[in-house]
Amino acid sequence: MGAVPAGPIRGEVRVDWFAAPEYWFAREVFQRLLAAVYLTAFLTAVAQFRALIGEHGMLPVPRFTARVPARRAPGLFHLHYSDRAFAAVCWTGAALTAALLAGADDLLPLWAAMLLWAVPWVLYLSIVNVGQTWYAFGWESLLLETGFLAVFLGNDDTAPPVLGMWLLRWLLFRVEFGAGLIKWRGDRCWRDLTCLYYHHETQPMPGPLSWFFHHLPRPLHRVEAAANHVVQLAVPFGLFLPQPVASIAGALITATQLWLVLSGNFAWLNWLTIALALSAVDARHLPLPAAPGHRAGPHWYEALVIALTVLIAALSYWPARNLFSRHQQMNRSYNRLHLVNAYGAFGTVGRLRHEVVLEGTDEPVVTHATGWREYGFKGKPTEPGRTPRQFAPYHLRLDWLMWFAAISPSYAGPWFDSFVARLLVNDRDTLALLRHNPFPGAPPTFVRARLYRYRFTSWSERRATGDWWHRTPVRDYLRPVSRHDVAHLLPRRHR
Repeated sequence: MGAVPAGPIRGEVRVDWFAAPEYWFAREVFQRLLAAVYLTAFLTAVAQFRALIGEHGMLPVPRFTARVPARRAPGLFHLHYSDRAFAAVCWTGAALTAALLAGADDLLPLWAAMLLWAVPWVLYLSIVNVGQTWYAFGWESLLLETGFLAVFLGNDDTAPPVLGMWLLRWLLFRVEFGAGLIKWRGDRCWRDLTCLYYHHETQPMPGPLSWFFHHLPRPLHRVEAAANHVVQLAVPFGLFLPQPVASIAGALITATQLWLVLSGNFAWLNWLTIALALSAVDARHLPLPAAPGHRAGPHWYEALVIALTVLIAALSYWPARNLFSRHQQMNRSYNRLHLVNAYGAFGTVGRLRHEVVLEGTDEPVVTHATGWREYGFKGKPTEPGRTPRQFAPYHLRLDWLMWFAAISPSYAGPWFDSFVARLLVNDRDTLALLRHNPFPGAPPTFVRARLYRYRFTSWSERRATGDWWHRTPVRDYLRPVSRHDVAHLLPRRHR
């Protein structure tokens, strides 16, 4: 990156090593995409928190803050928690990020624009640090790390800071290279290029095109896997090379992420990565209007960006060491502020897909002849004939955790029994997380869970039955339980 003189606006222009006005368009696109992701995250939180972590939720925040000190989970909710306060935090974050999406930061002085970016970061950090297993996803830390860097990128009053734009590339490098290494070191199928024989079918939440991706010819699946290695293990180094190589690297990463958007549901992970990739694009190589004039940032701003760079360099020791470790970890935070994290995805790819299917009955006694009715989920596979839906970047947290629960009951230990308990009382907030409640009038008398083996239907099966999935029962996952069995797990209002 280098400084390109820009026309004067509102005062004398001072262009030096600190400024990179050629990245004005990259910064603008990055900031608006990030604001859109932030907005999605806050709206997701406000729609789901009552059932998941609310006062009467499966993993209540008050119980968490009572046993975990503020130094281990810093945020606003150690000062005070109520469902009303949590909703206020979510709606405040949504309003601020909607303003950022509309470009409100460019209408403010530099210091106020930085504050406008800092407040959503503090609010979302407060949510993640009390979110427990519902917020233990790598893209939560990625959003926080990206959001923290965004505070220091300036607005239309100033040229993009060289150091700030390099920090975005360093973050993108760790996201992509970390994901590439974890695959290469992990499952053998990545090295023999066969992982895509299974991945489109066994990924956490297939989308409407996943069935078609799964049925691509196997040679194309091998091309997919090989291309993934190139983009994640080689292309990221191009981010640090002169233009236009860095722009080409960003474009290749963006194209790969769009492929992932089409083939599955990964919440906002892909869109955040796209925002970071587009920050590497030099506007001089695009058919765009001339760069607007920018003043150089004030000295206090330059000092803050330099201090940020020193901080990130120091904190990078742990994730950099992790990258080159034989025992590489993925999606690891090294501090409670979720700054400079380790990233990665799908080091292991499942060969079989299992799903936990929840069923209820309103009969007073369970017998071999009992009729069971199935609960429907919004995103995860349930009914074989239902078309998979596209939800990303919206994040269906319960559906994702149900995928983990099917892999091993240990993943469901903290919350699954509480979830079932709430189904037995038709808890309104919990049912709002589901697509279909088979007991709209009165709650069921018993609920059970069964484990099924799911696979995509073949072309011929699809033509014959209209189904997207074929499923076969494997075993019981949870024996039939009644309200009496789980009464101790219910909030007082349901006892």
